[in-house]
Amino acid sequence: MHTSRRTLLAATAGAAAVVAVGGGPALAEDDDTGRHDDKRLRALISRMTLEEKVGQLFVMRVYGHSATAPDQADIDANLKEIGVRDAAELLAKYRVGGIIYFGWAHNTRDPHQIADLSNGIQKASLAQPRGLPVLISTDQEHGIVARVGRPATLFPGAMALGAGGSRTDARTAGRIGGAELRAMGVRQDYAPVADVNVNPANPVIGVRSFGADPQAVAGMVAAQVKGYQSAGVAATSKHFPGHGDTETDSHYGFPVIEHTEAQWAELDAPPFRAAIAAGIDSIMTAHIMVPALDPSGDPATLSRPILTGILRERLGYDGVVVTDSLGMEGVRTKYGDDRVPVLALKAGVDQLLNPPKLDVAWNAVLQAVRGGELTEARLDESILRVLRLKAKLGLLKDPYVTRRGVDRVVGIPSHLKAADRIAERTTTLLVNSGGLLPLSRRTHRSVLVVGADPASPSGTTGPPTTVLGAALTELGFTATVLSTGTAPTEATIAKAVAAAQGVDAVLVGTYNVTAASSQRTLVNRLLATGRPVVALAIRNPYDVAQLPDVKAYLAAYSWTDVELRAAVRVLAGRADPVGELPVPVQKADKPKEVLYPVGHGLRY
Repeated sequence: MHTSRRTLLAATAGAAAVVAVGGGPALAEDDDTGRHDDKRLRALISRMTLEEKVGQLFVMRVYGHSATAPDQADIDANLKEIGVRDAAELLAKYRVGGIIYFGWAHNTRDPHQIADLSNGIQKASLAQPRGLPVLISTDQEHGIVARVGRPATLFPGAMALGAGGSRTDARTAGRIGGAELRAMGVRQDYAPVADVNVNPANPVIGVRSFGADPQAVAGMVAAQVKGYQSAGVAATSKHFPGHGDTETDSHYGFPVIEHTEAQWAELDAPPFRAAIAAGIDSIMTAHIMVPALDPSGDPATLSRPILTGILRERLGYDGVVVTDSLGMEGVRTKYGDDRVPVLALKAGVDQLLNPPKLDVAWNAVLQAVRGGELTEARLDESILRVLRLKAKLGLLKDPYVTRRGVDRVVGIPSHLKAADRIAERTTTLLVNSGGLLPLSRRTHRSVLVVGADPASPSGTTGPPTTVLGAALTELGFTATVLSTGTAPTEATIAKAVAAAQGVDAVLVGTYNVTAASSQRTLVNRLLATGRPVVALAIRNPYDVAQLPDVKAYLAAYSWTDVELRAAVRVLAGRADPVGELPVPVQKADKPKEVLYPVGHGLRY
């Protein structure tokens, strides 16, 4: 071995390979950009086979809690969907550069298991000839989208943080959330959402957005980016060029955004500009059509005018561009699964996320290079960006984590306390006629808790009515819990009305109430009993417009434990309501008129 050469990656715990590259300082010790390391990274790329290069561009799901010994059901699922038994076989066969964790893929049972899985994946990848560490990612937005649950710390989601209005809180949530992910071996988080939710009917973004004001959203996005990345985790702002004004869910359809270019620049672009200015490591594309930015009818994920023309050239972004999941309908409506990855690369993408059939996508890219449609130099450009990110995150120096590290960082009391305090500052008091709130134990000791119990966001205890009841009991109230669901029947409503007769107050959790929702009937019948009724919007704050007769209404923005418990502390007067609406609420009967503007929030 040449004397100027130096081992970058001392393989730990039986990893069978080391990466030896050109002399000079270790990659992880270089400056943040890693630019003056490009020479050594290019040397790594020059040794790769074409097949290895293709693999580096993919980020793939894999079933199982272990890299080498998953449960039989997960082995069966892997064989059916990917043609391999486990993560180790996936890495040996396709040499993928990244793996994404999901709860439904059984990757995220508990923090120690996640750390062990991460180590197993790194060991399996490094055992390959010219093996490289894997960039492990997940969607940990907090709020309603989180893949890692208790006992890890779960923070309020984006719209709740937007209601709190504190960039410091947003940054703290990112820093602590990022530190916990890193301790478990996850180095890329698909957060924060940079979409500006200007459409109350948006079915896929909603409370995942920080709000409706582009400048306020931009400030929160930049704060979260700095928080995550200060913890050594790559943040990913999404979904470029902006998914905030859609009425179609791109998982199931192909949304079209009708903004003019000027509207896009004013409404959608500011948070992405702010993310880039904050040094964002990766940006995720949207499977949406924006005719004003690209009249071809292609989704943004496959649009060269949008990804190269606007994102790279106009906004000056040179970090990693990752697609949203290639299994989503929005990217599959126009082209087959074999064309999508090739067109994404031609558009300017670096990472191809979760194709429905990896063999089809992988072979399509391979054939596109062999047939001359894509050049090997084009692949090298993206691999260099991915390797720069792996170097910056310290993966080329030491990709492993320890169980001790998990115990020192994940879900520790100071983190959980920070989440509780931040959540308290997000709860928003929308209505308080006649000073019904705060509820006093002396006058309203017995409380009936009813309402919607949507499936709990990952890793929270749930269901929401149970969490609310327990939180009231903890504060000295006597709580009775009756789950009435998102569409209560006549019989359920009658049962709730009967239960309300013997209590001092009723707390009802509302969930995405529409004009036709039987949740309205439930609330109005409860109001008719004469009992004081407090309503809590456990997802969209827009619910309040559909229930104008409720005398006390709070917004929690999510039905995770941390937000529900904080809302109860506020309604009981243990914390002051300080949250303010980050989106306007329109009148139900006159949607062009604003009922409560951005910034509305009552105090005690």
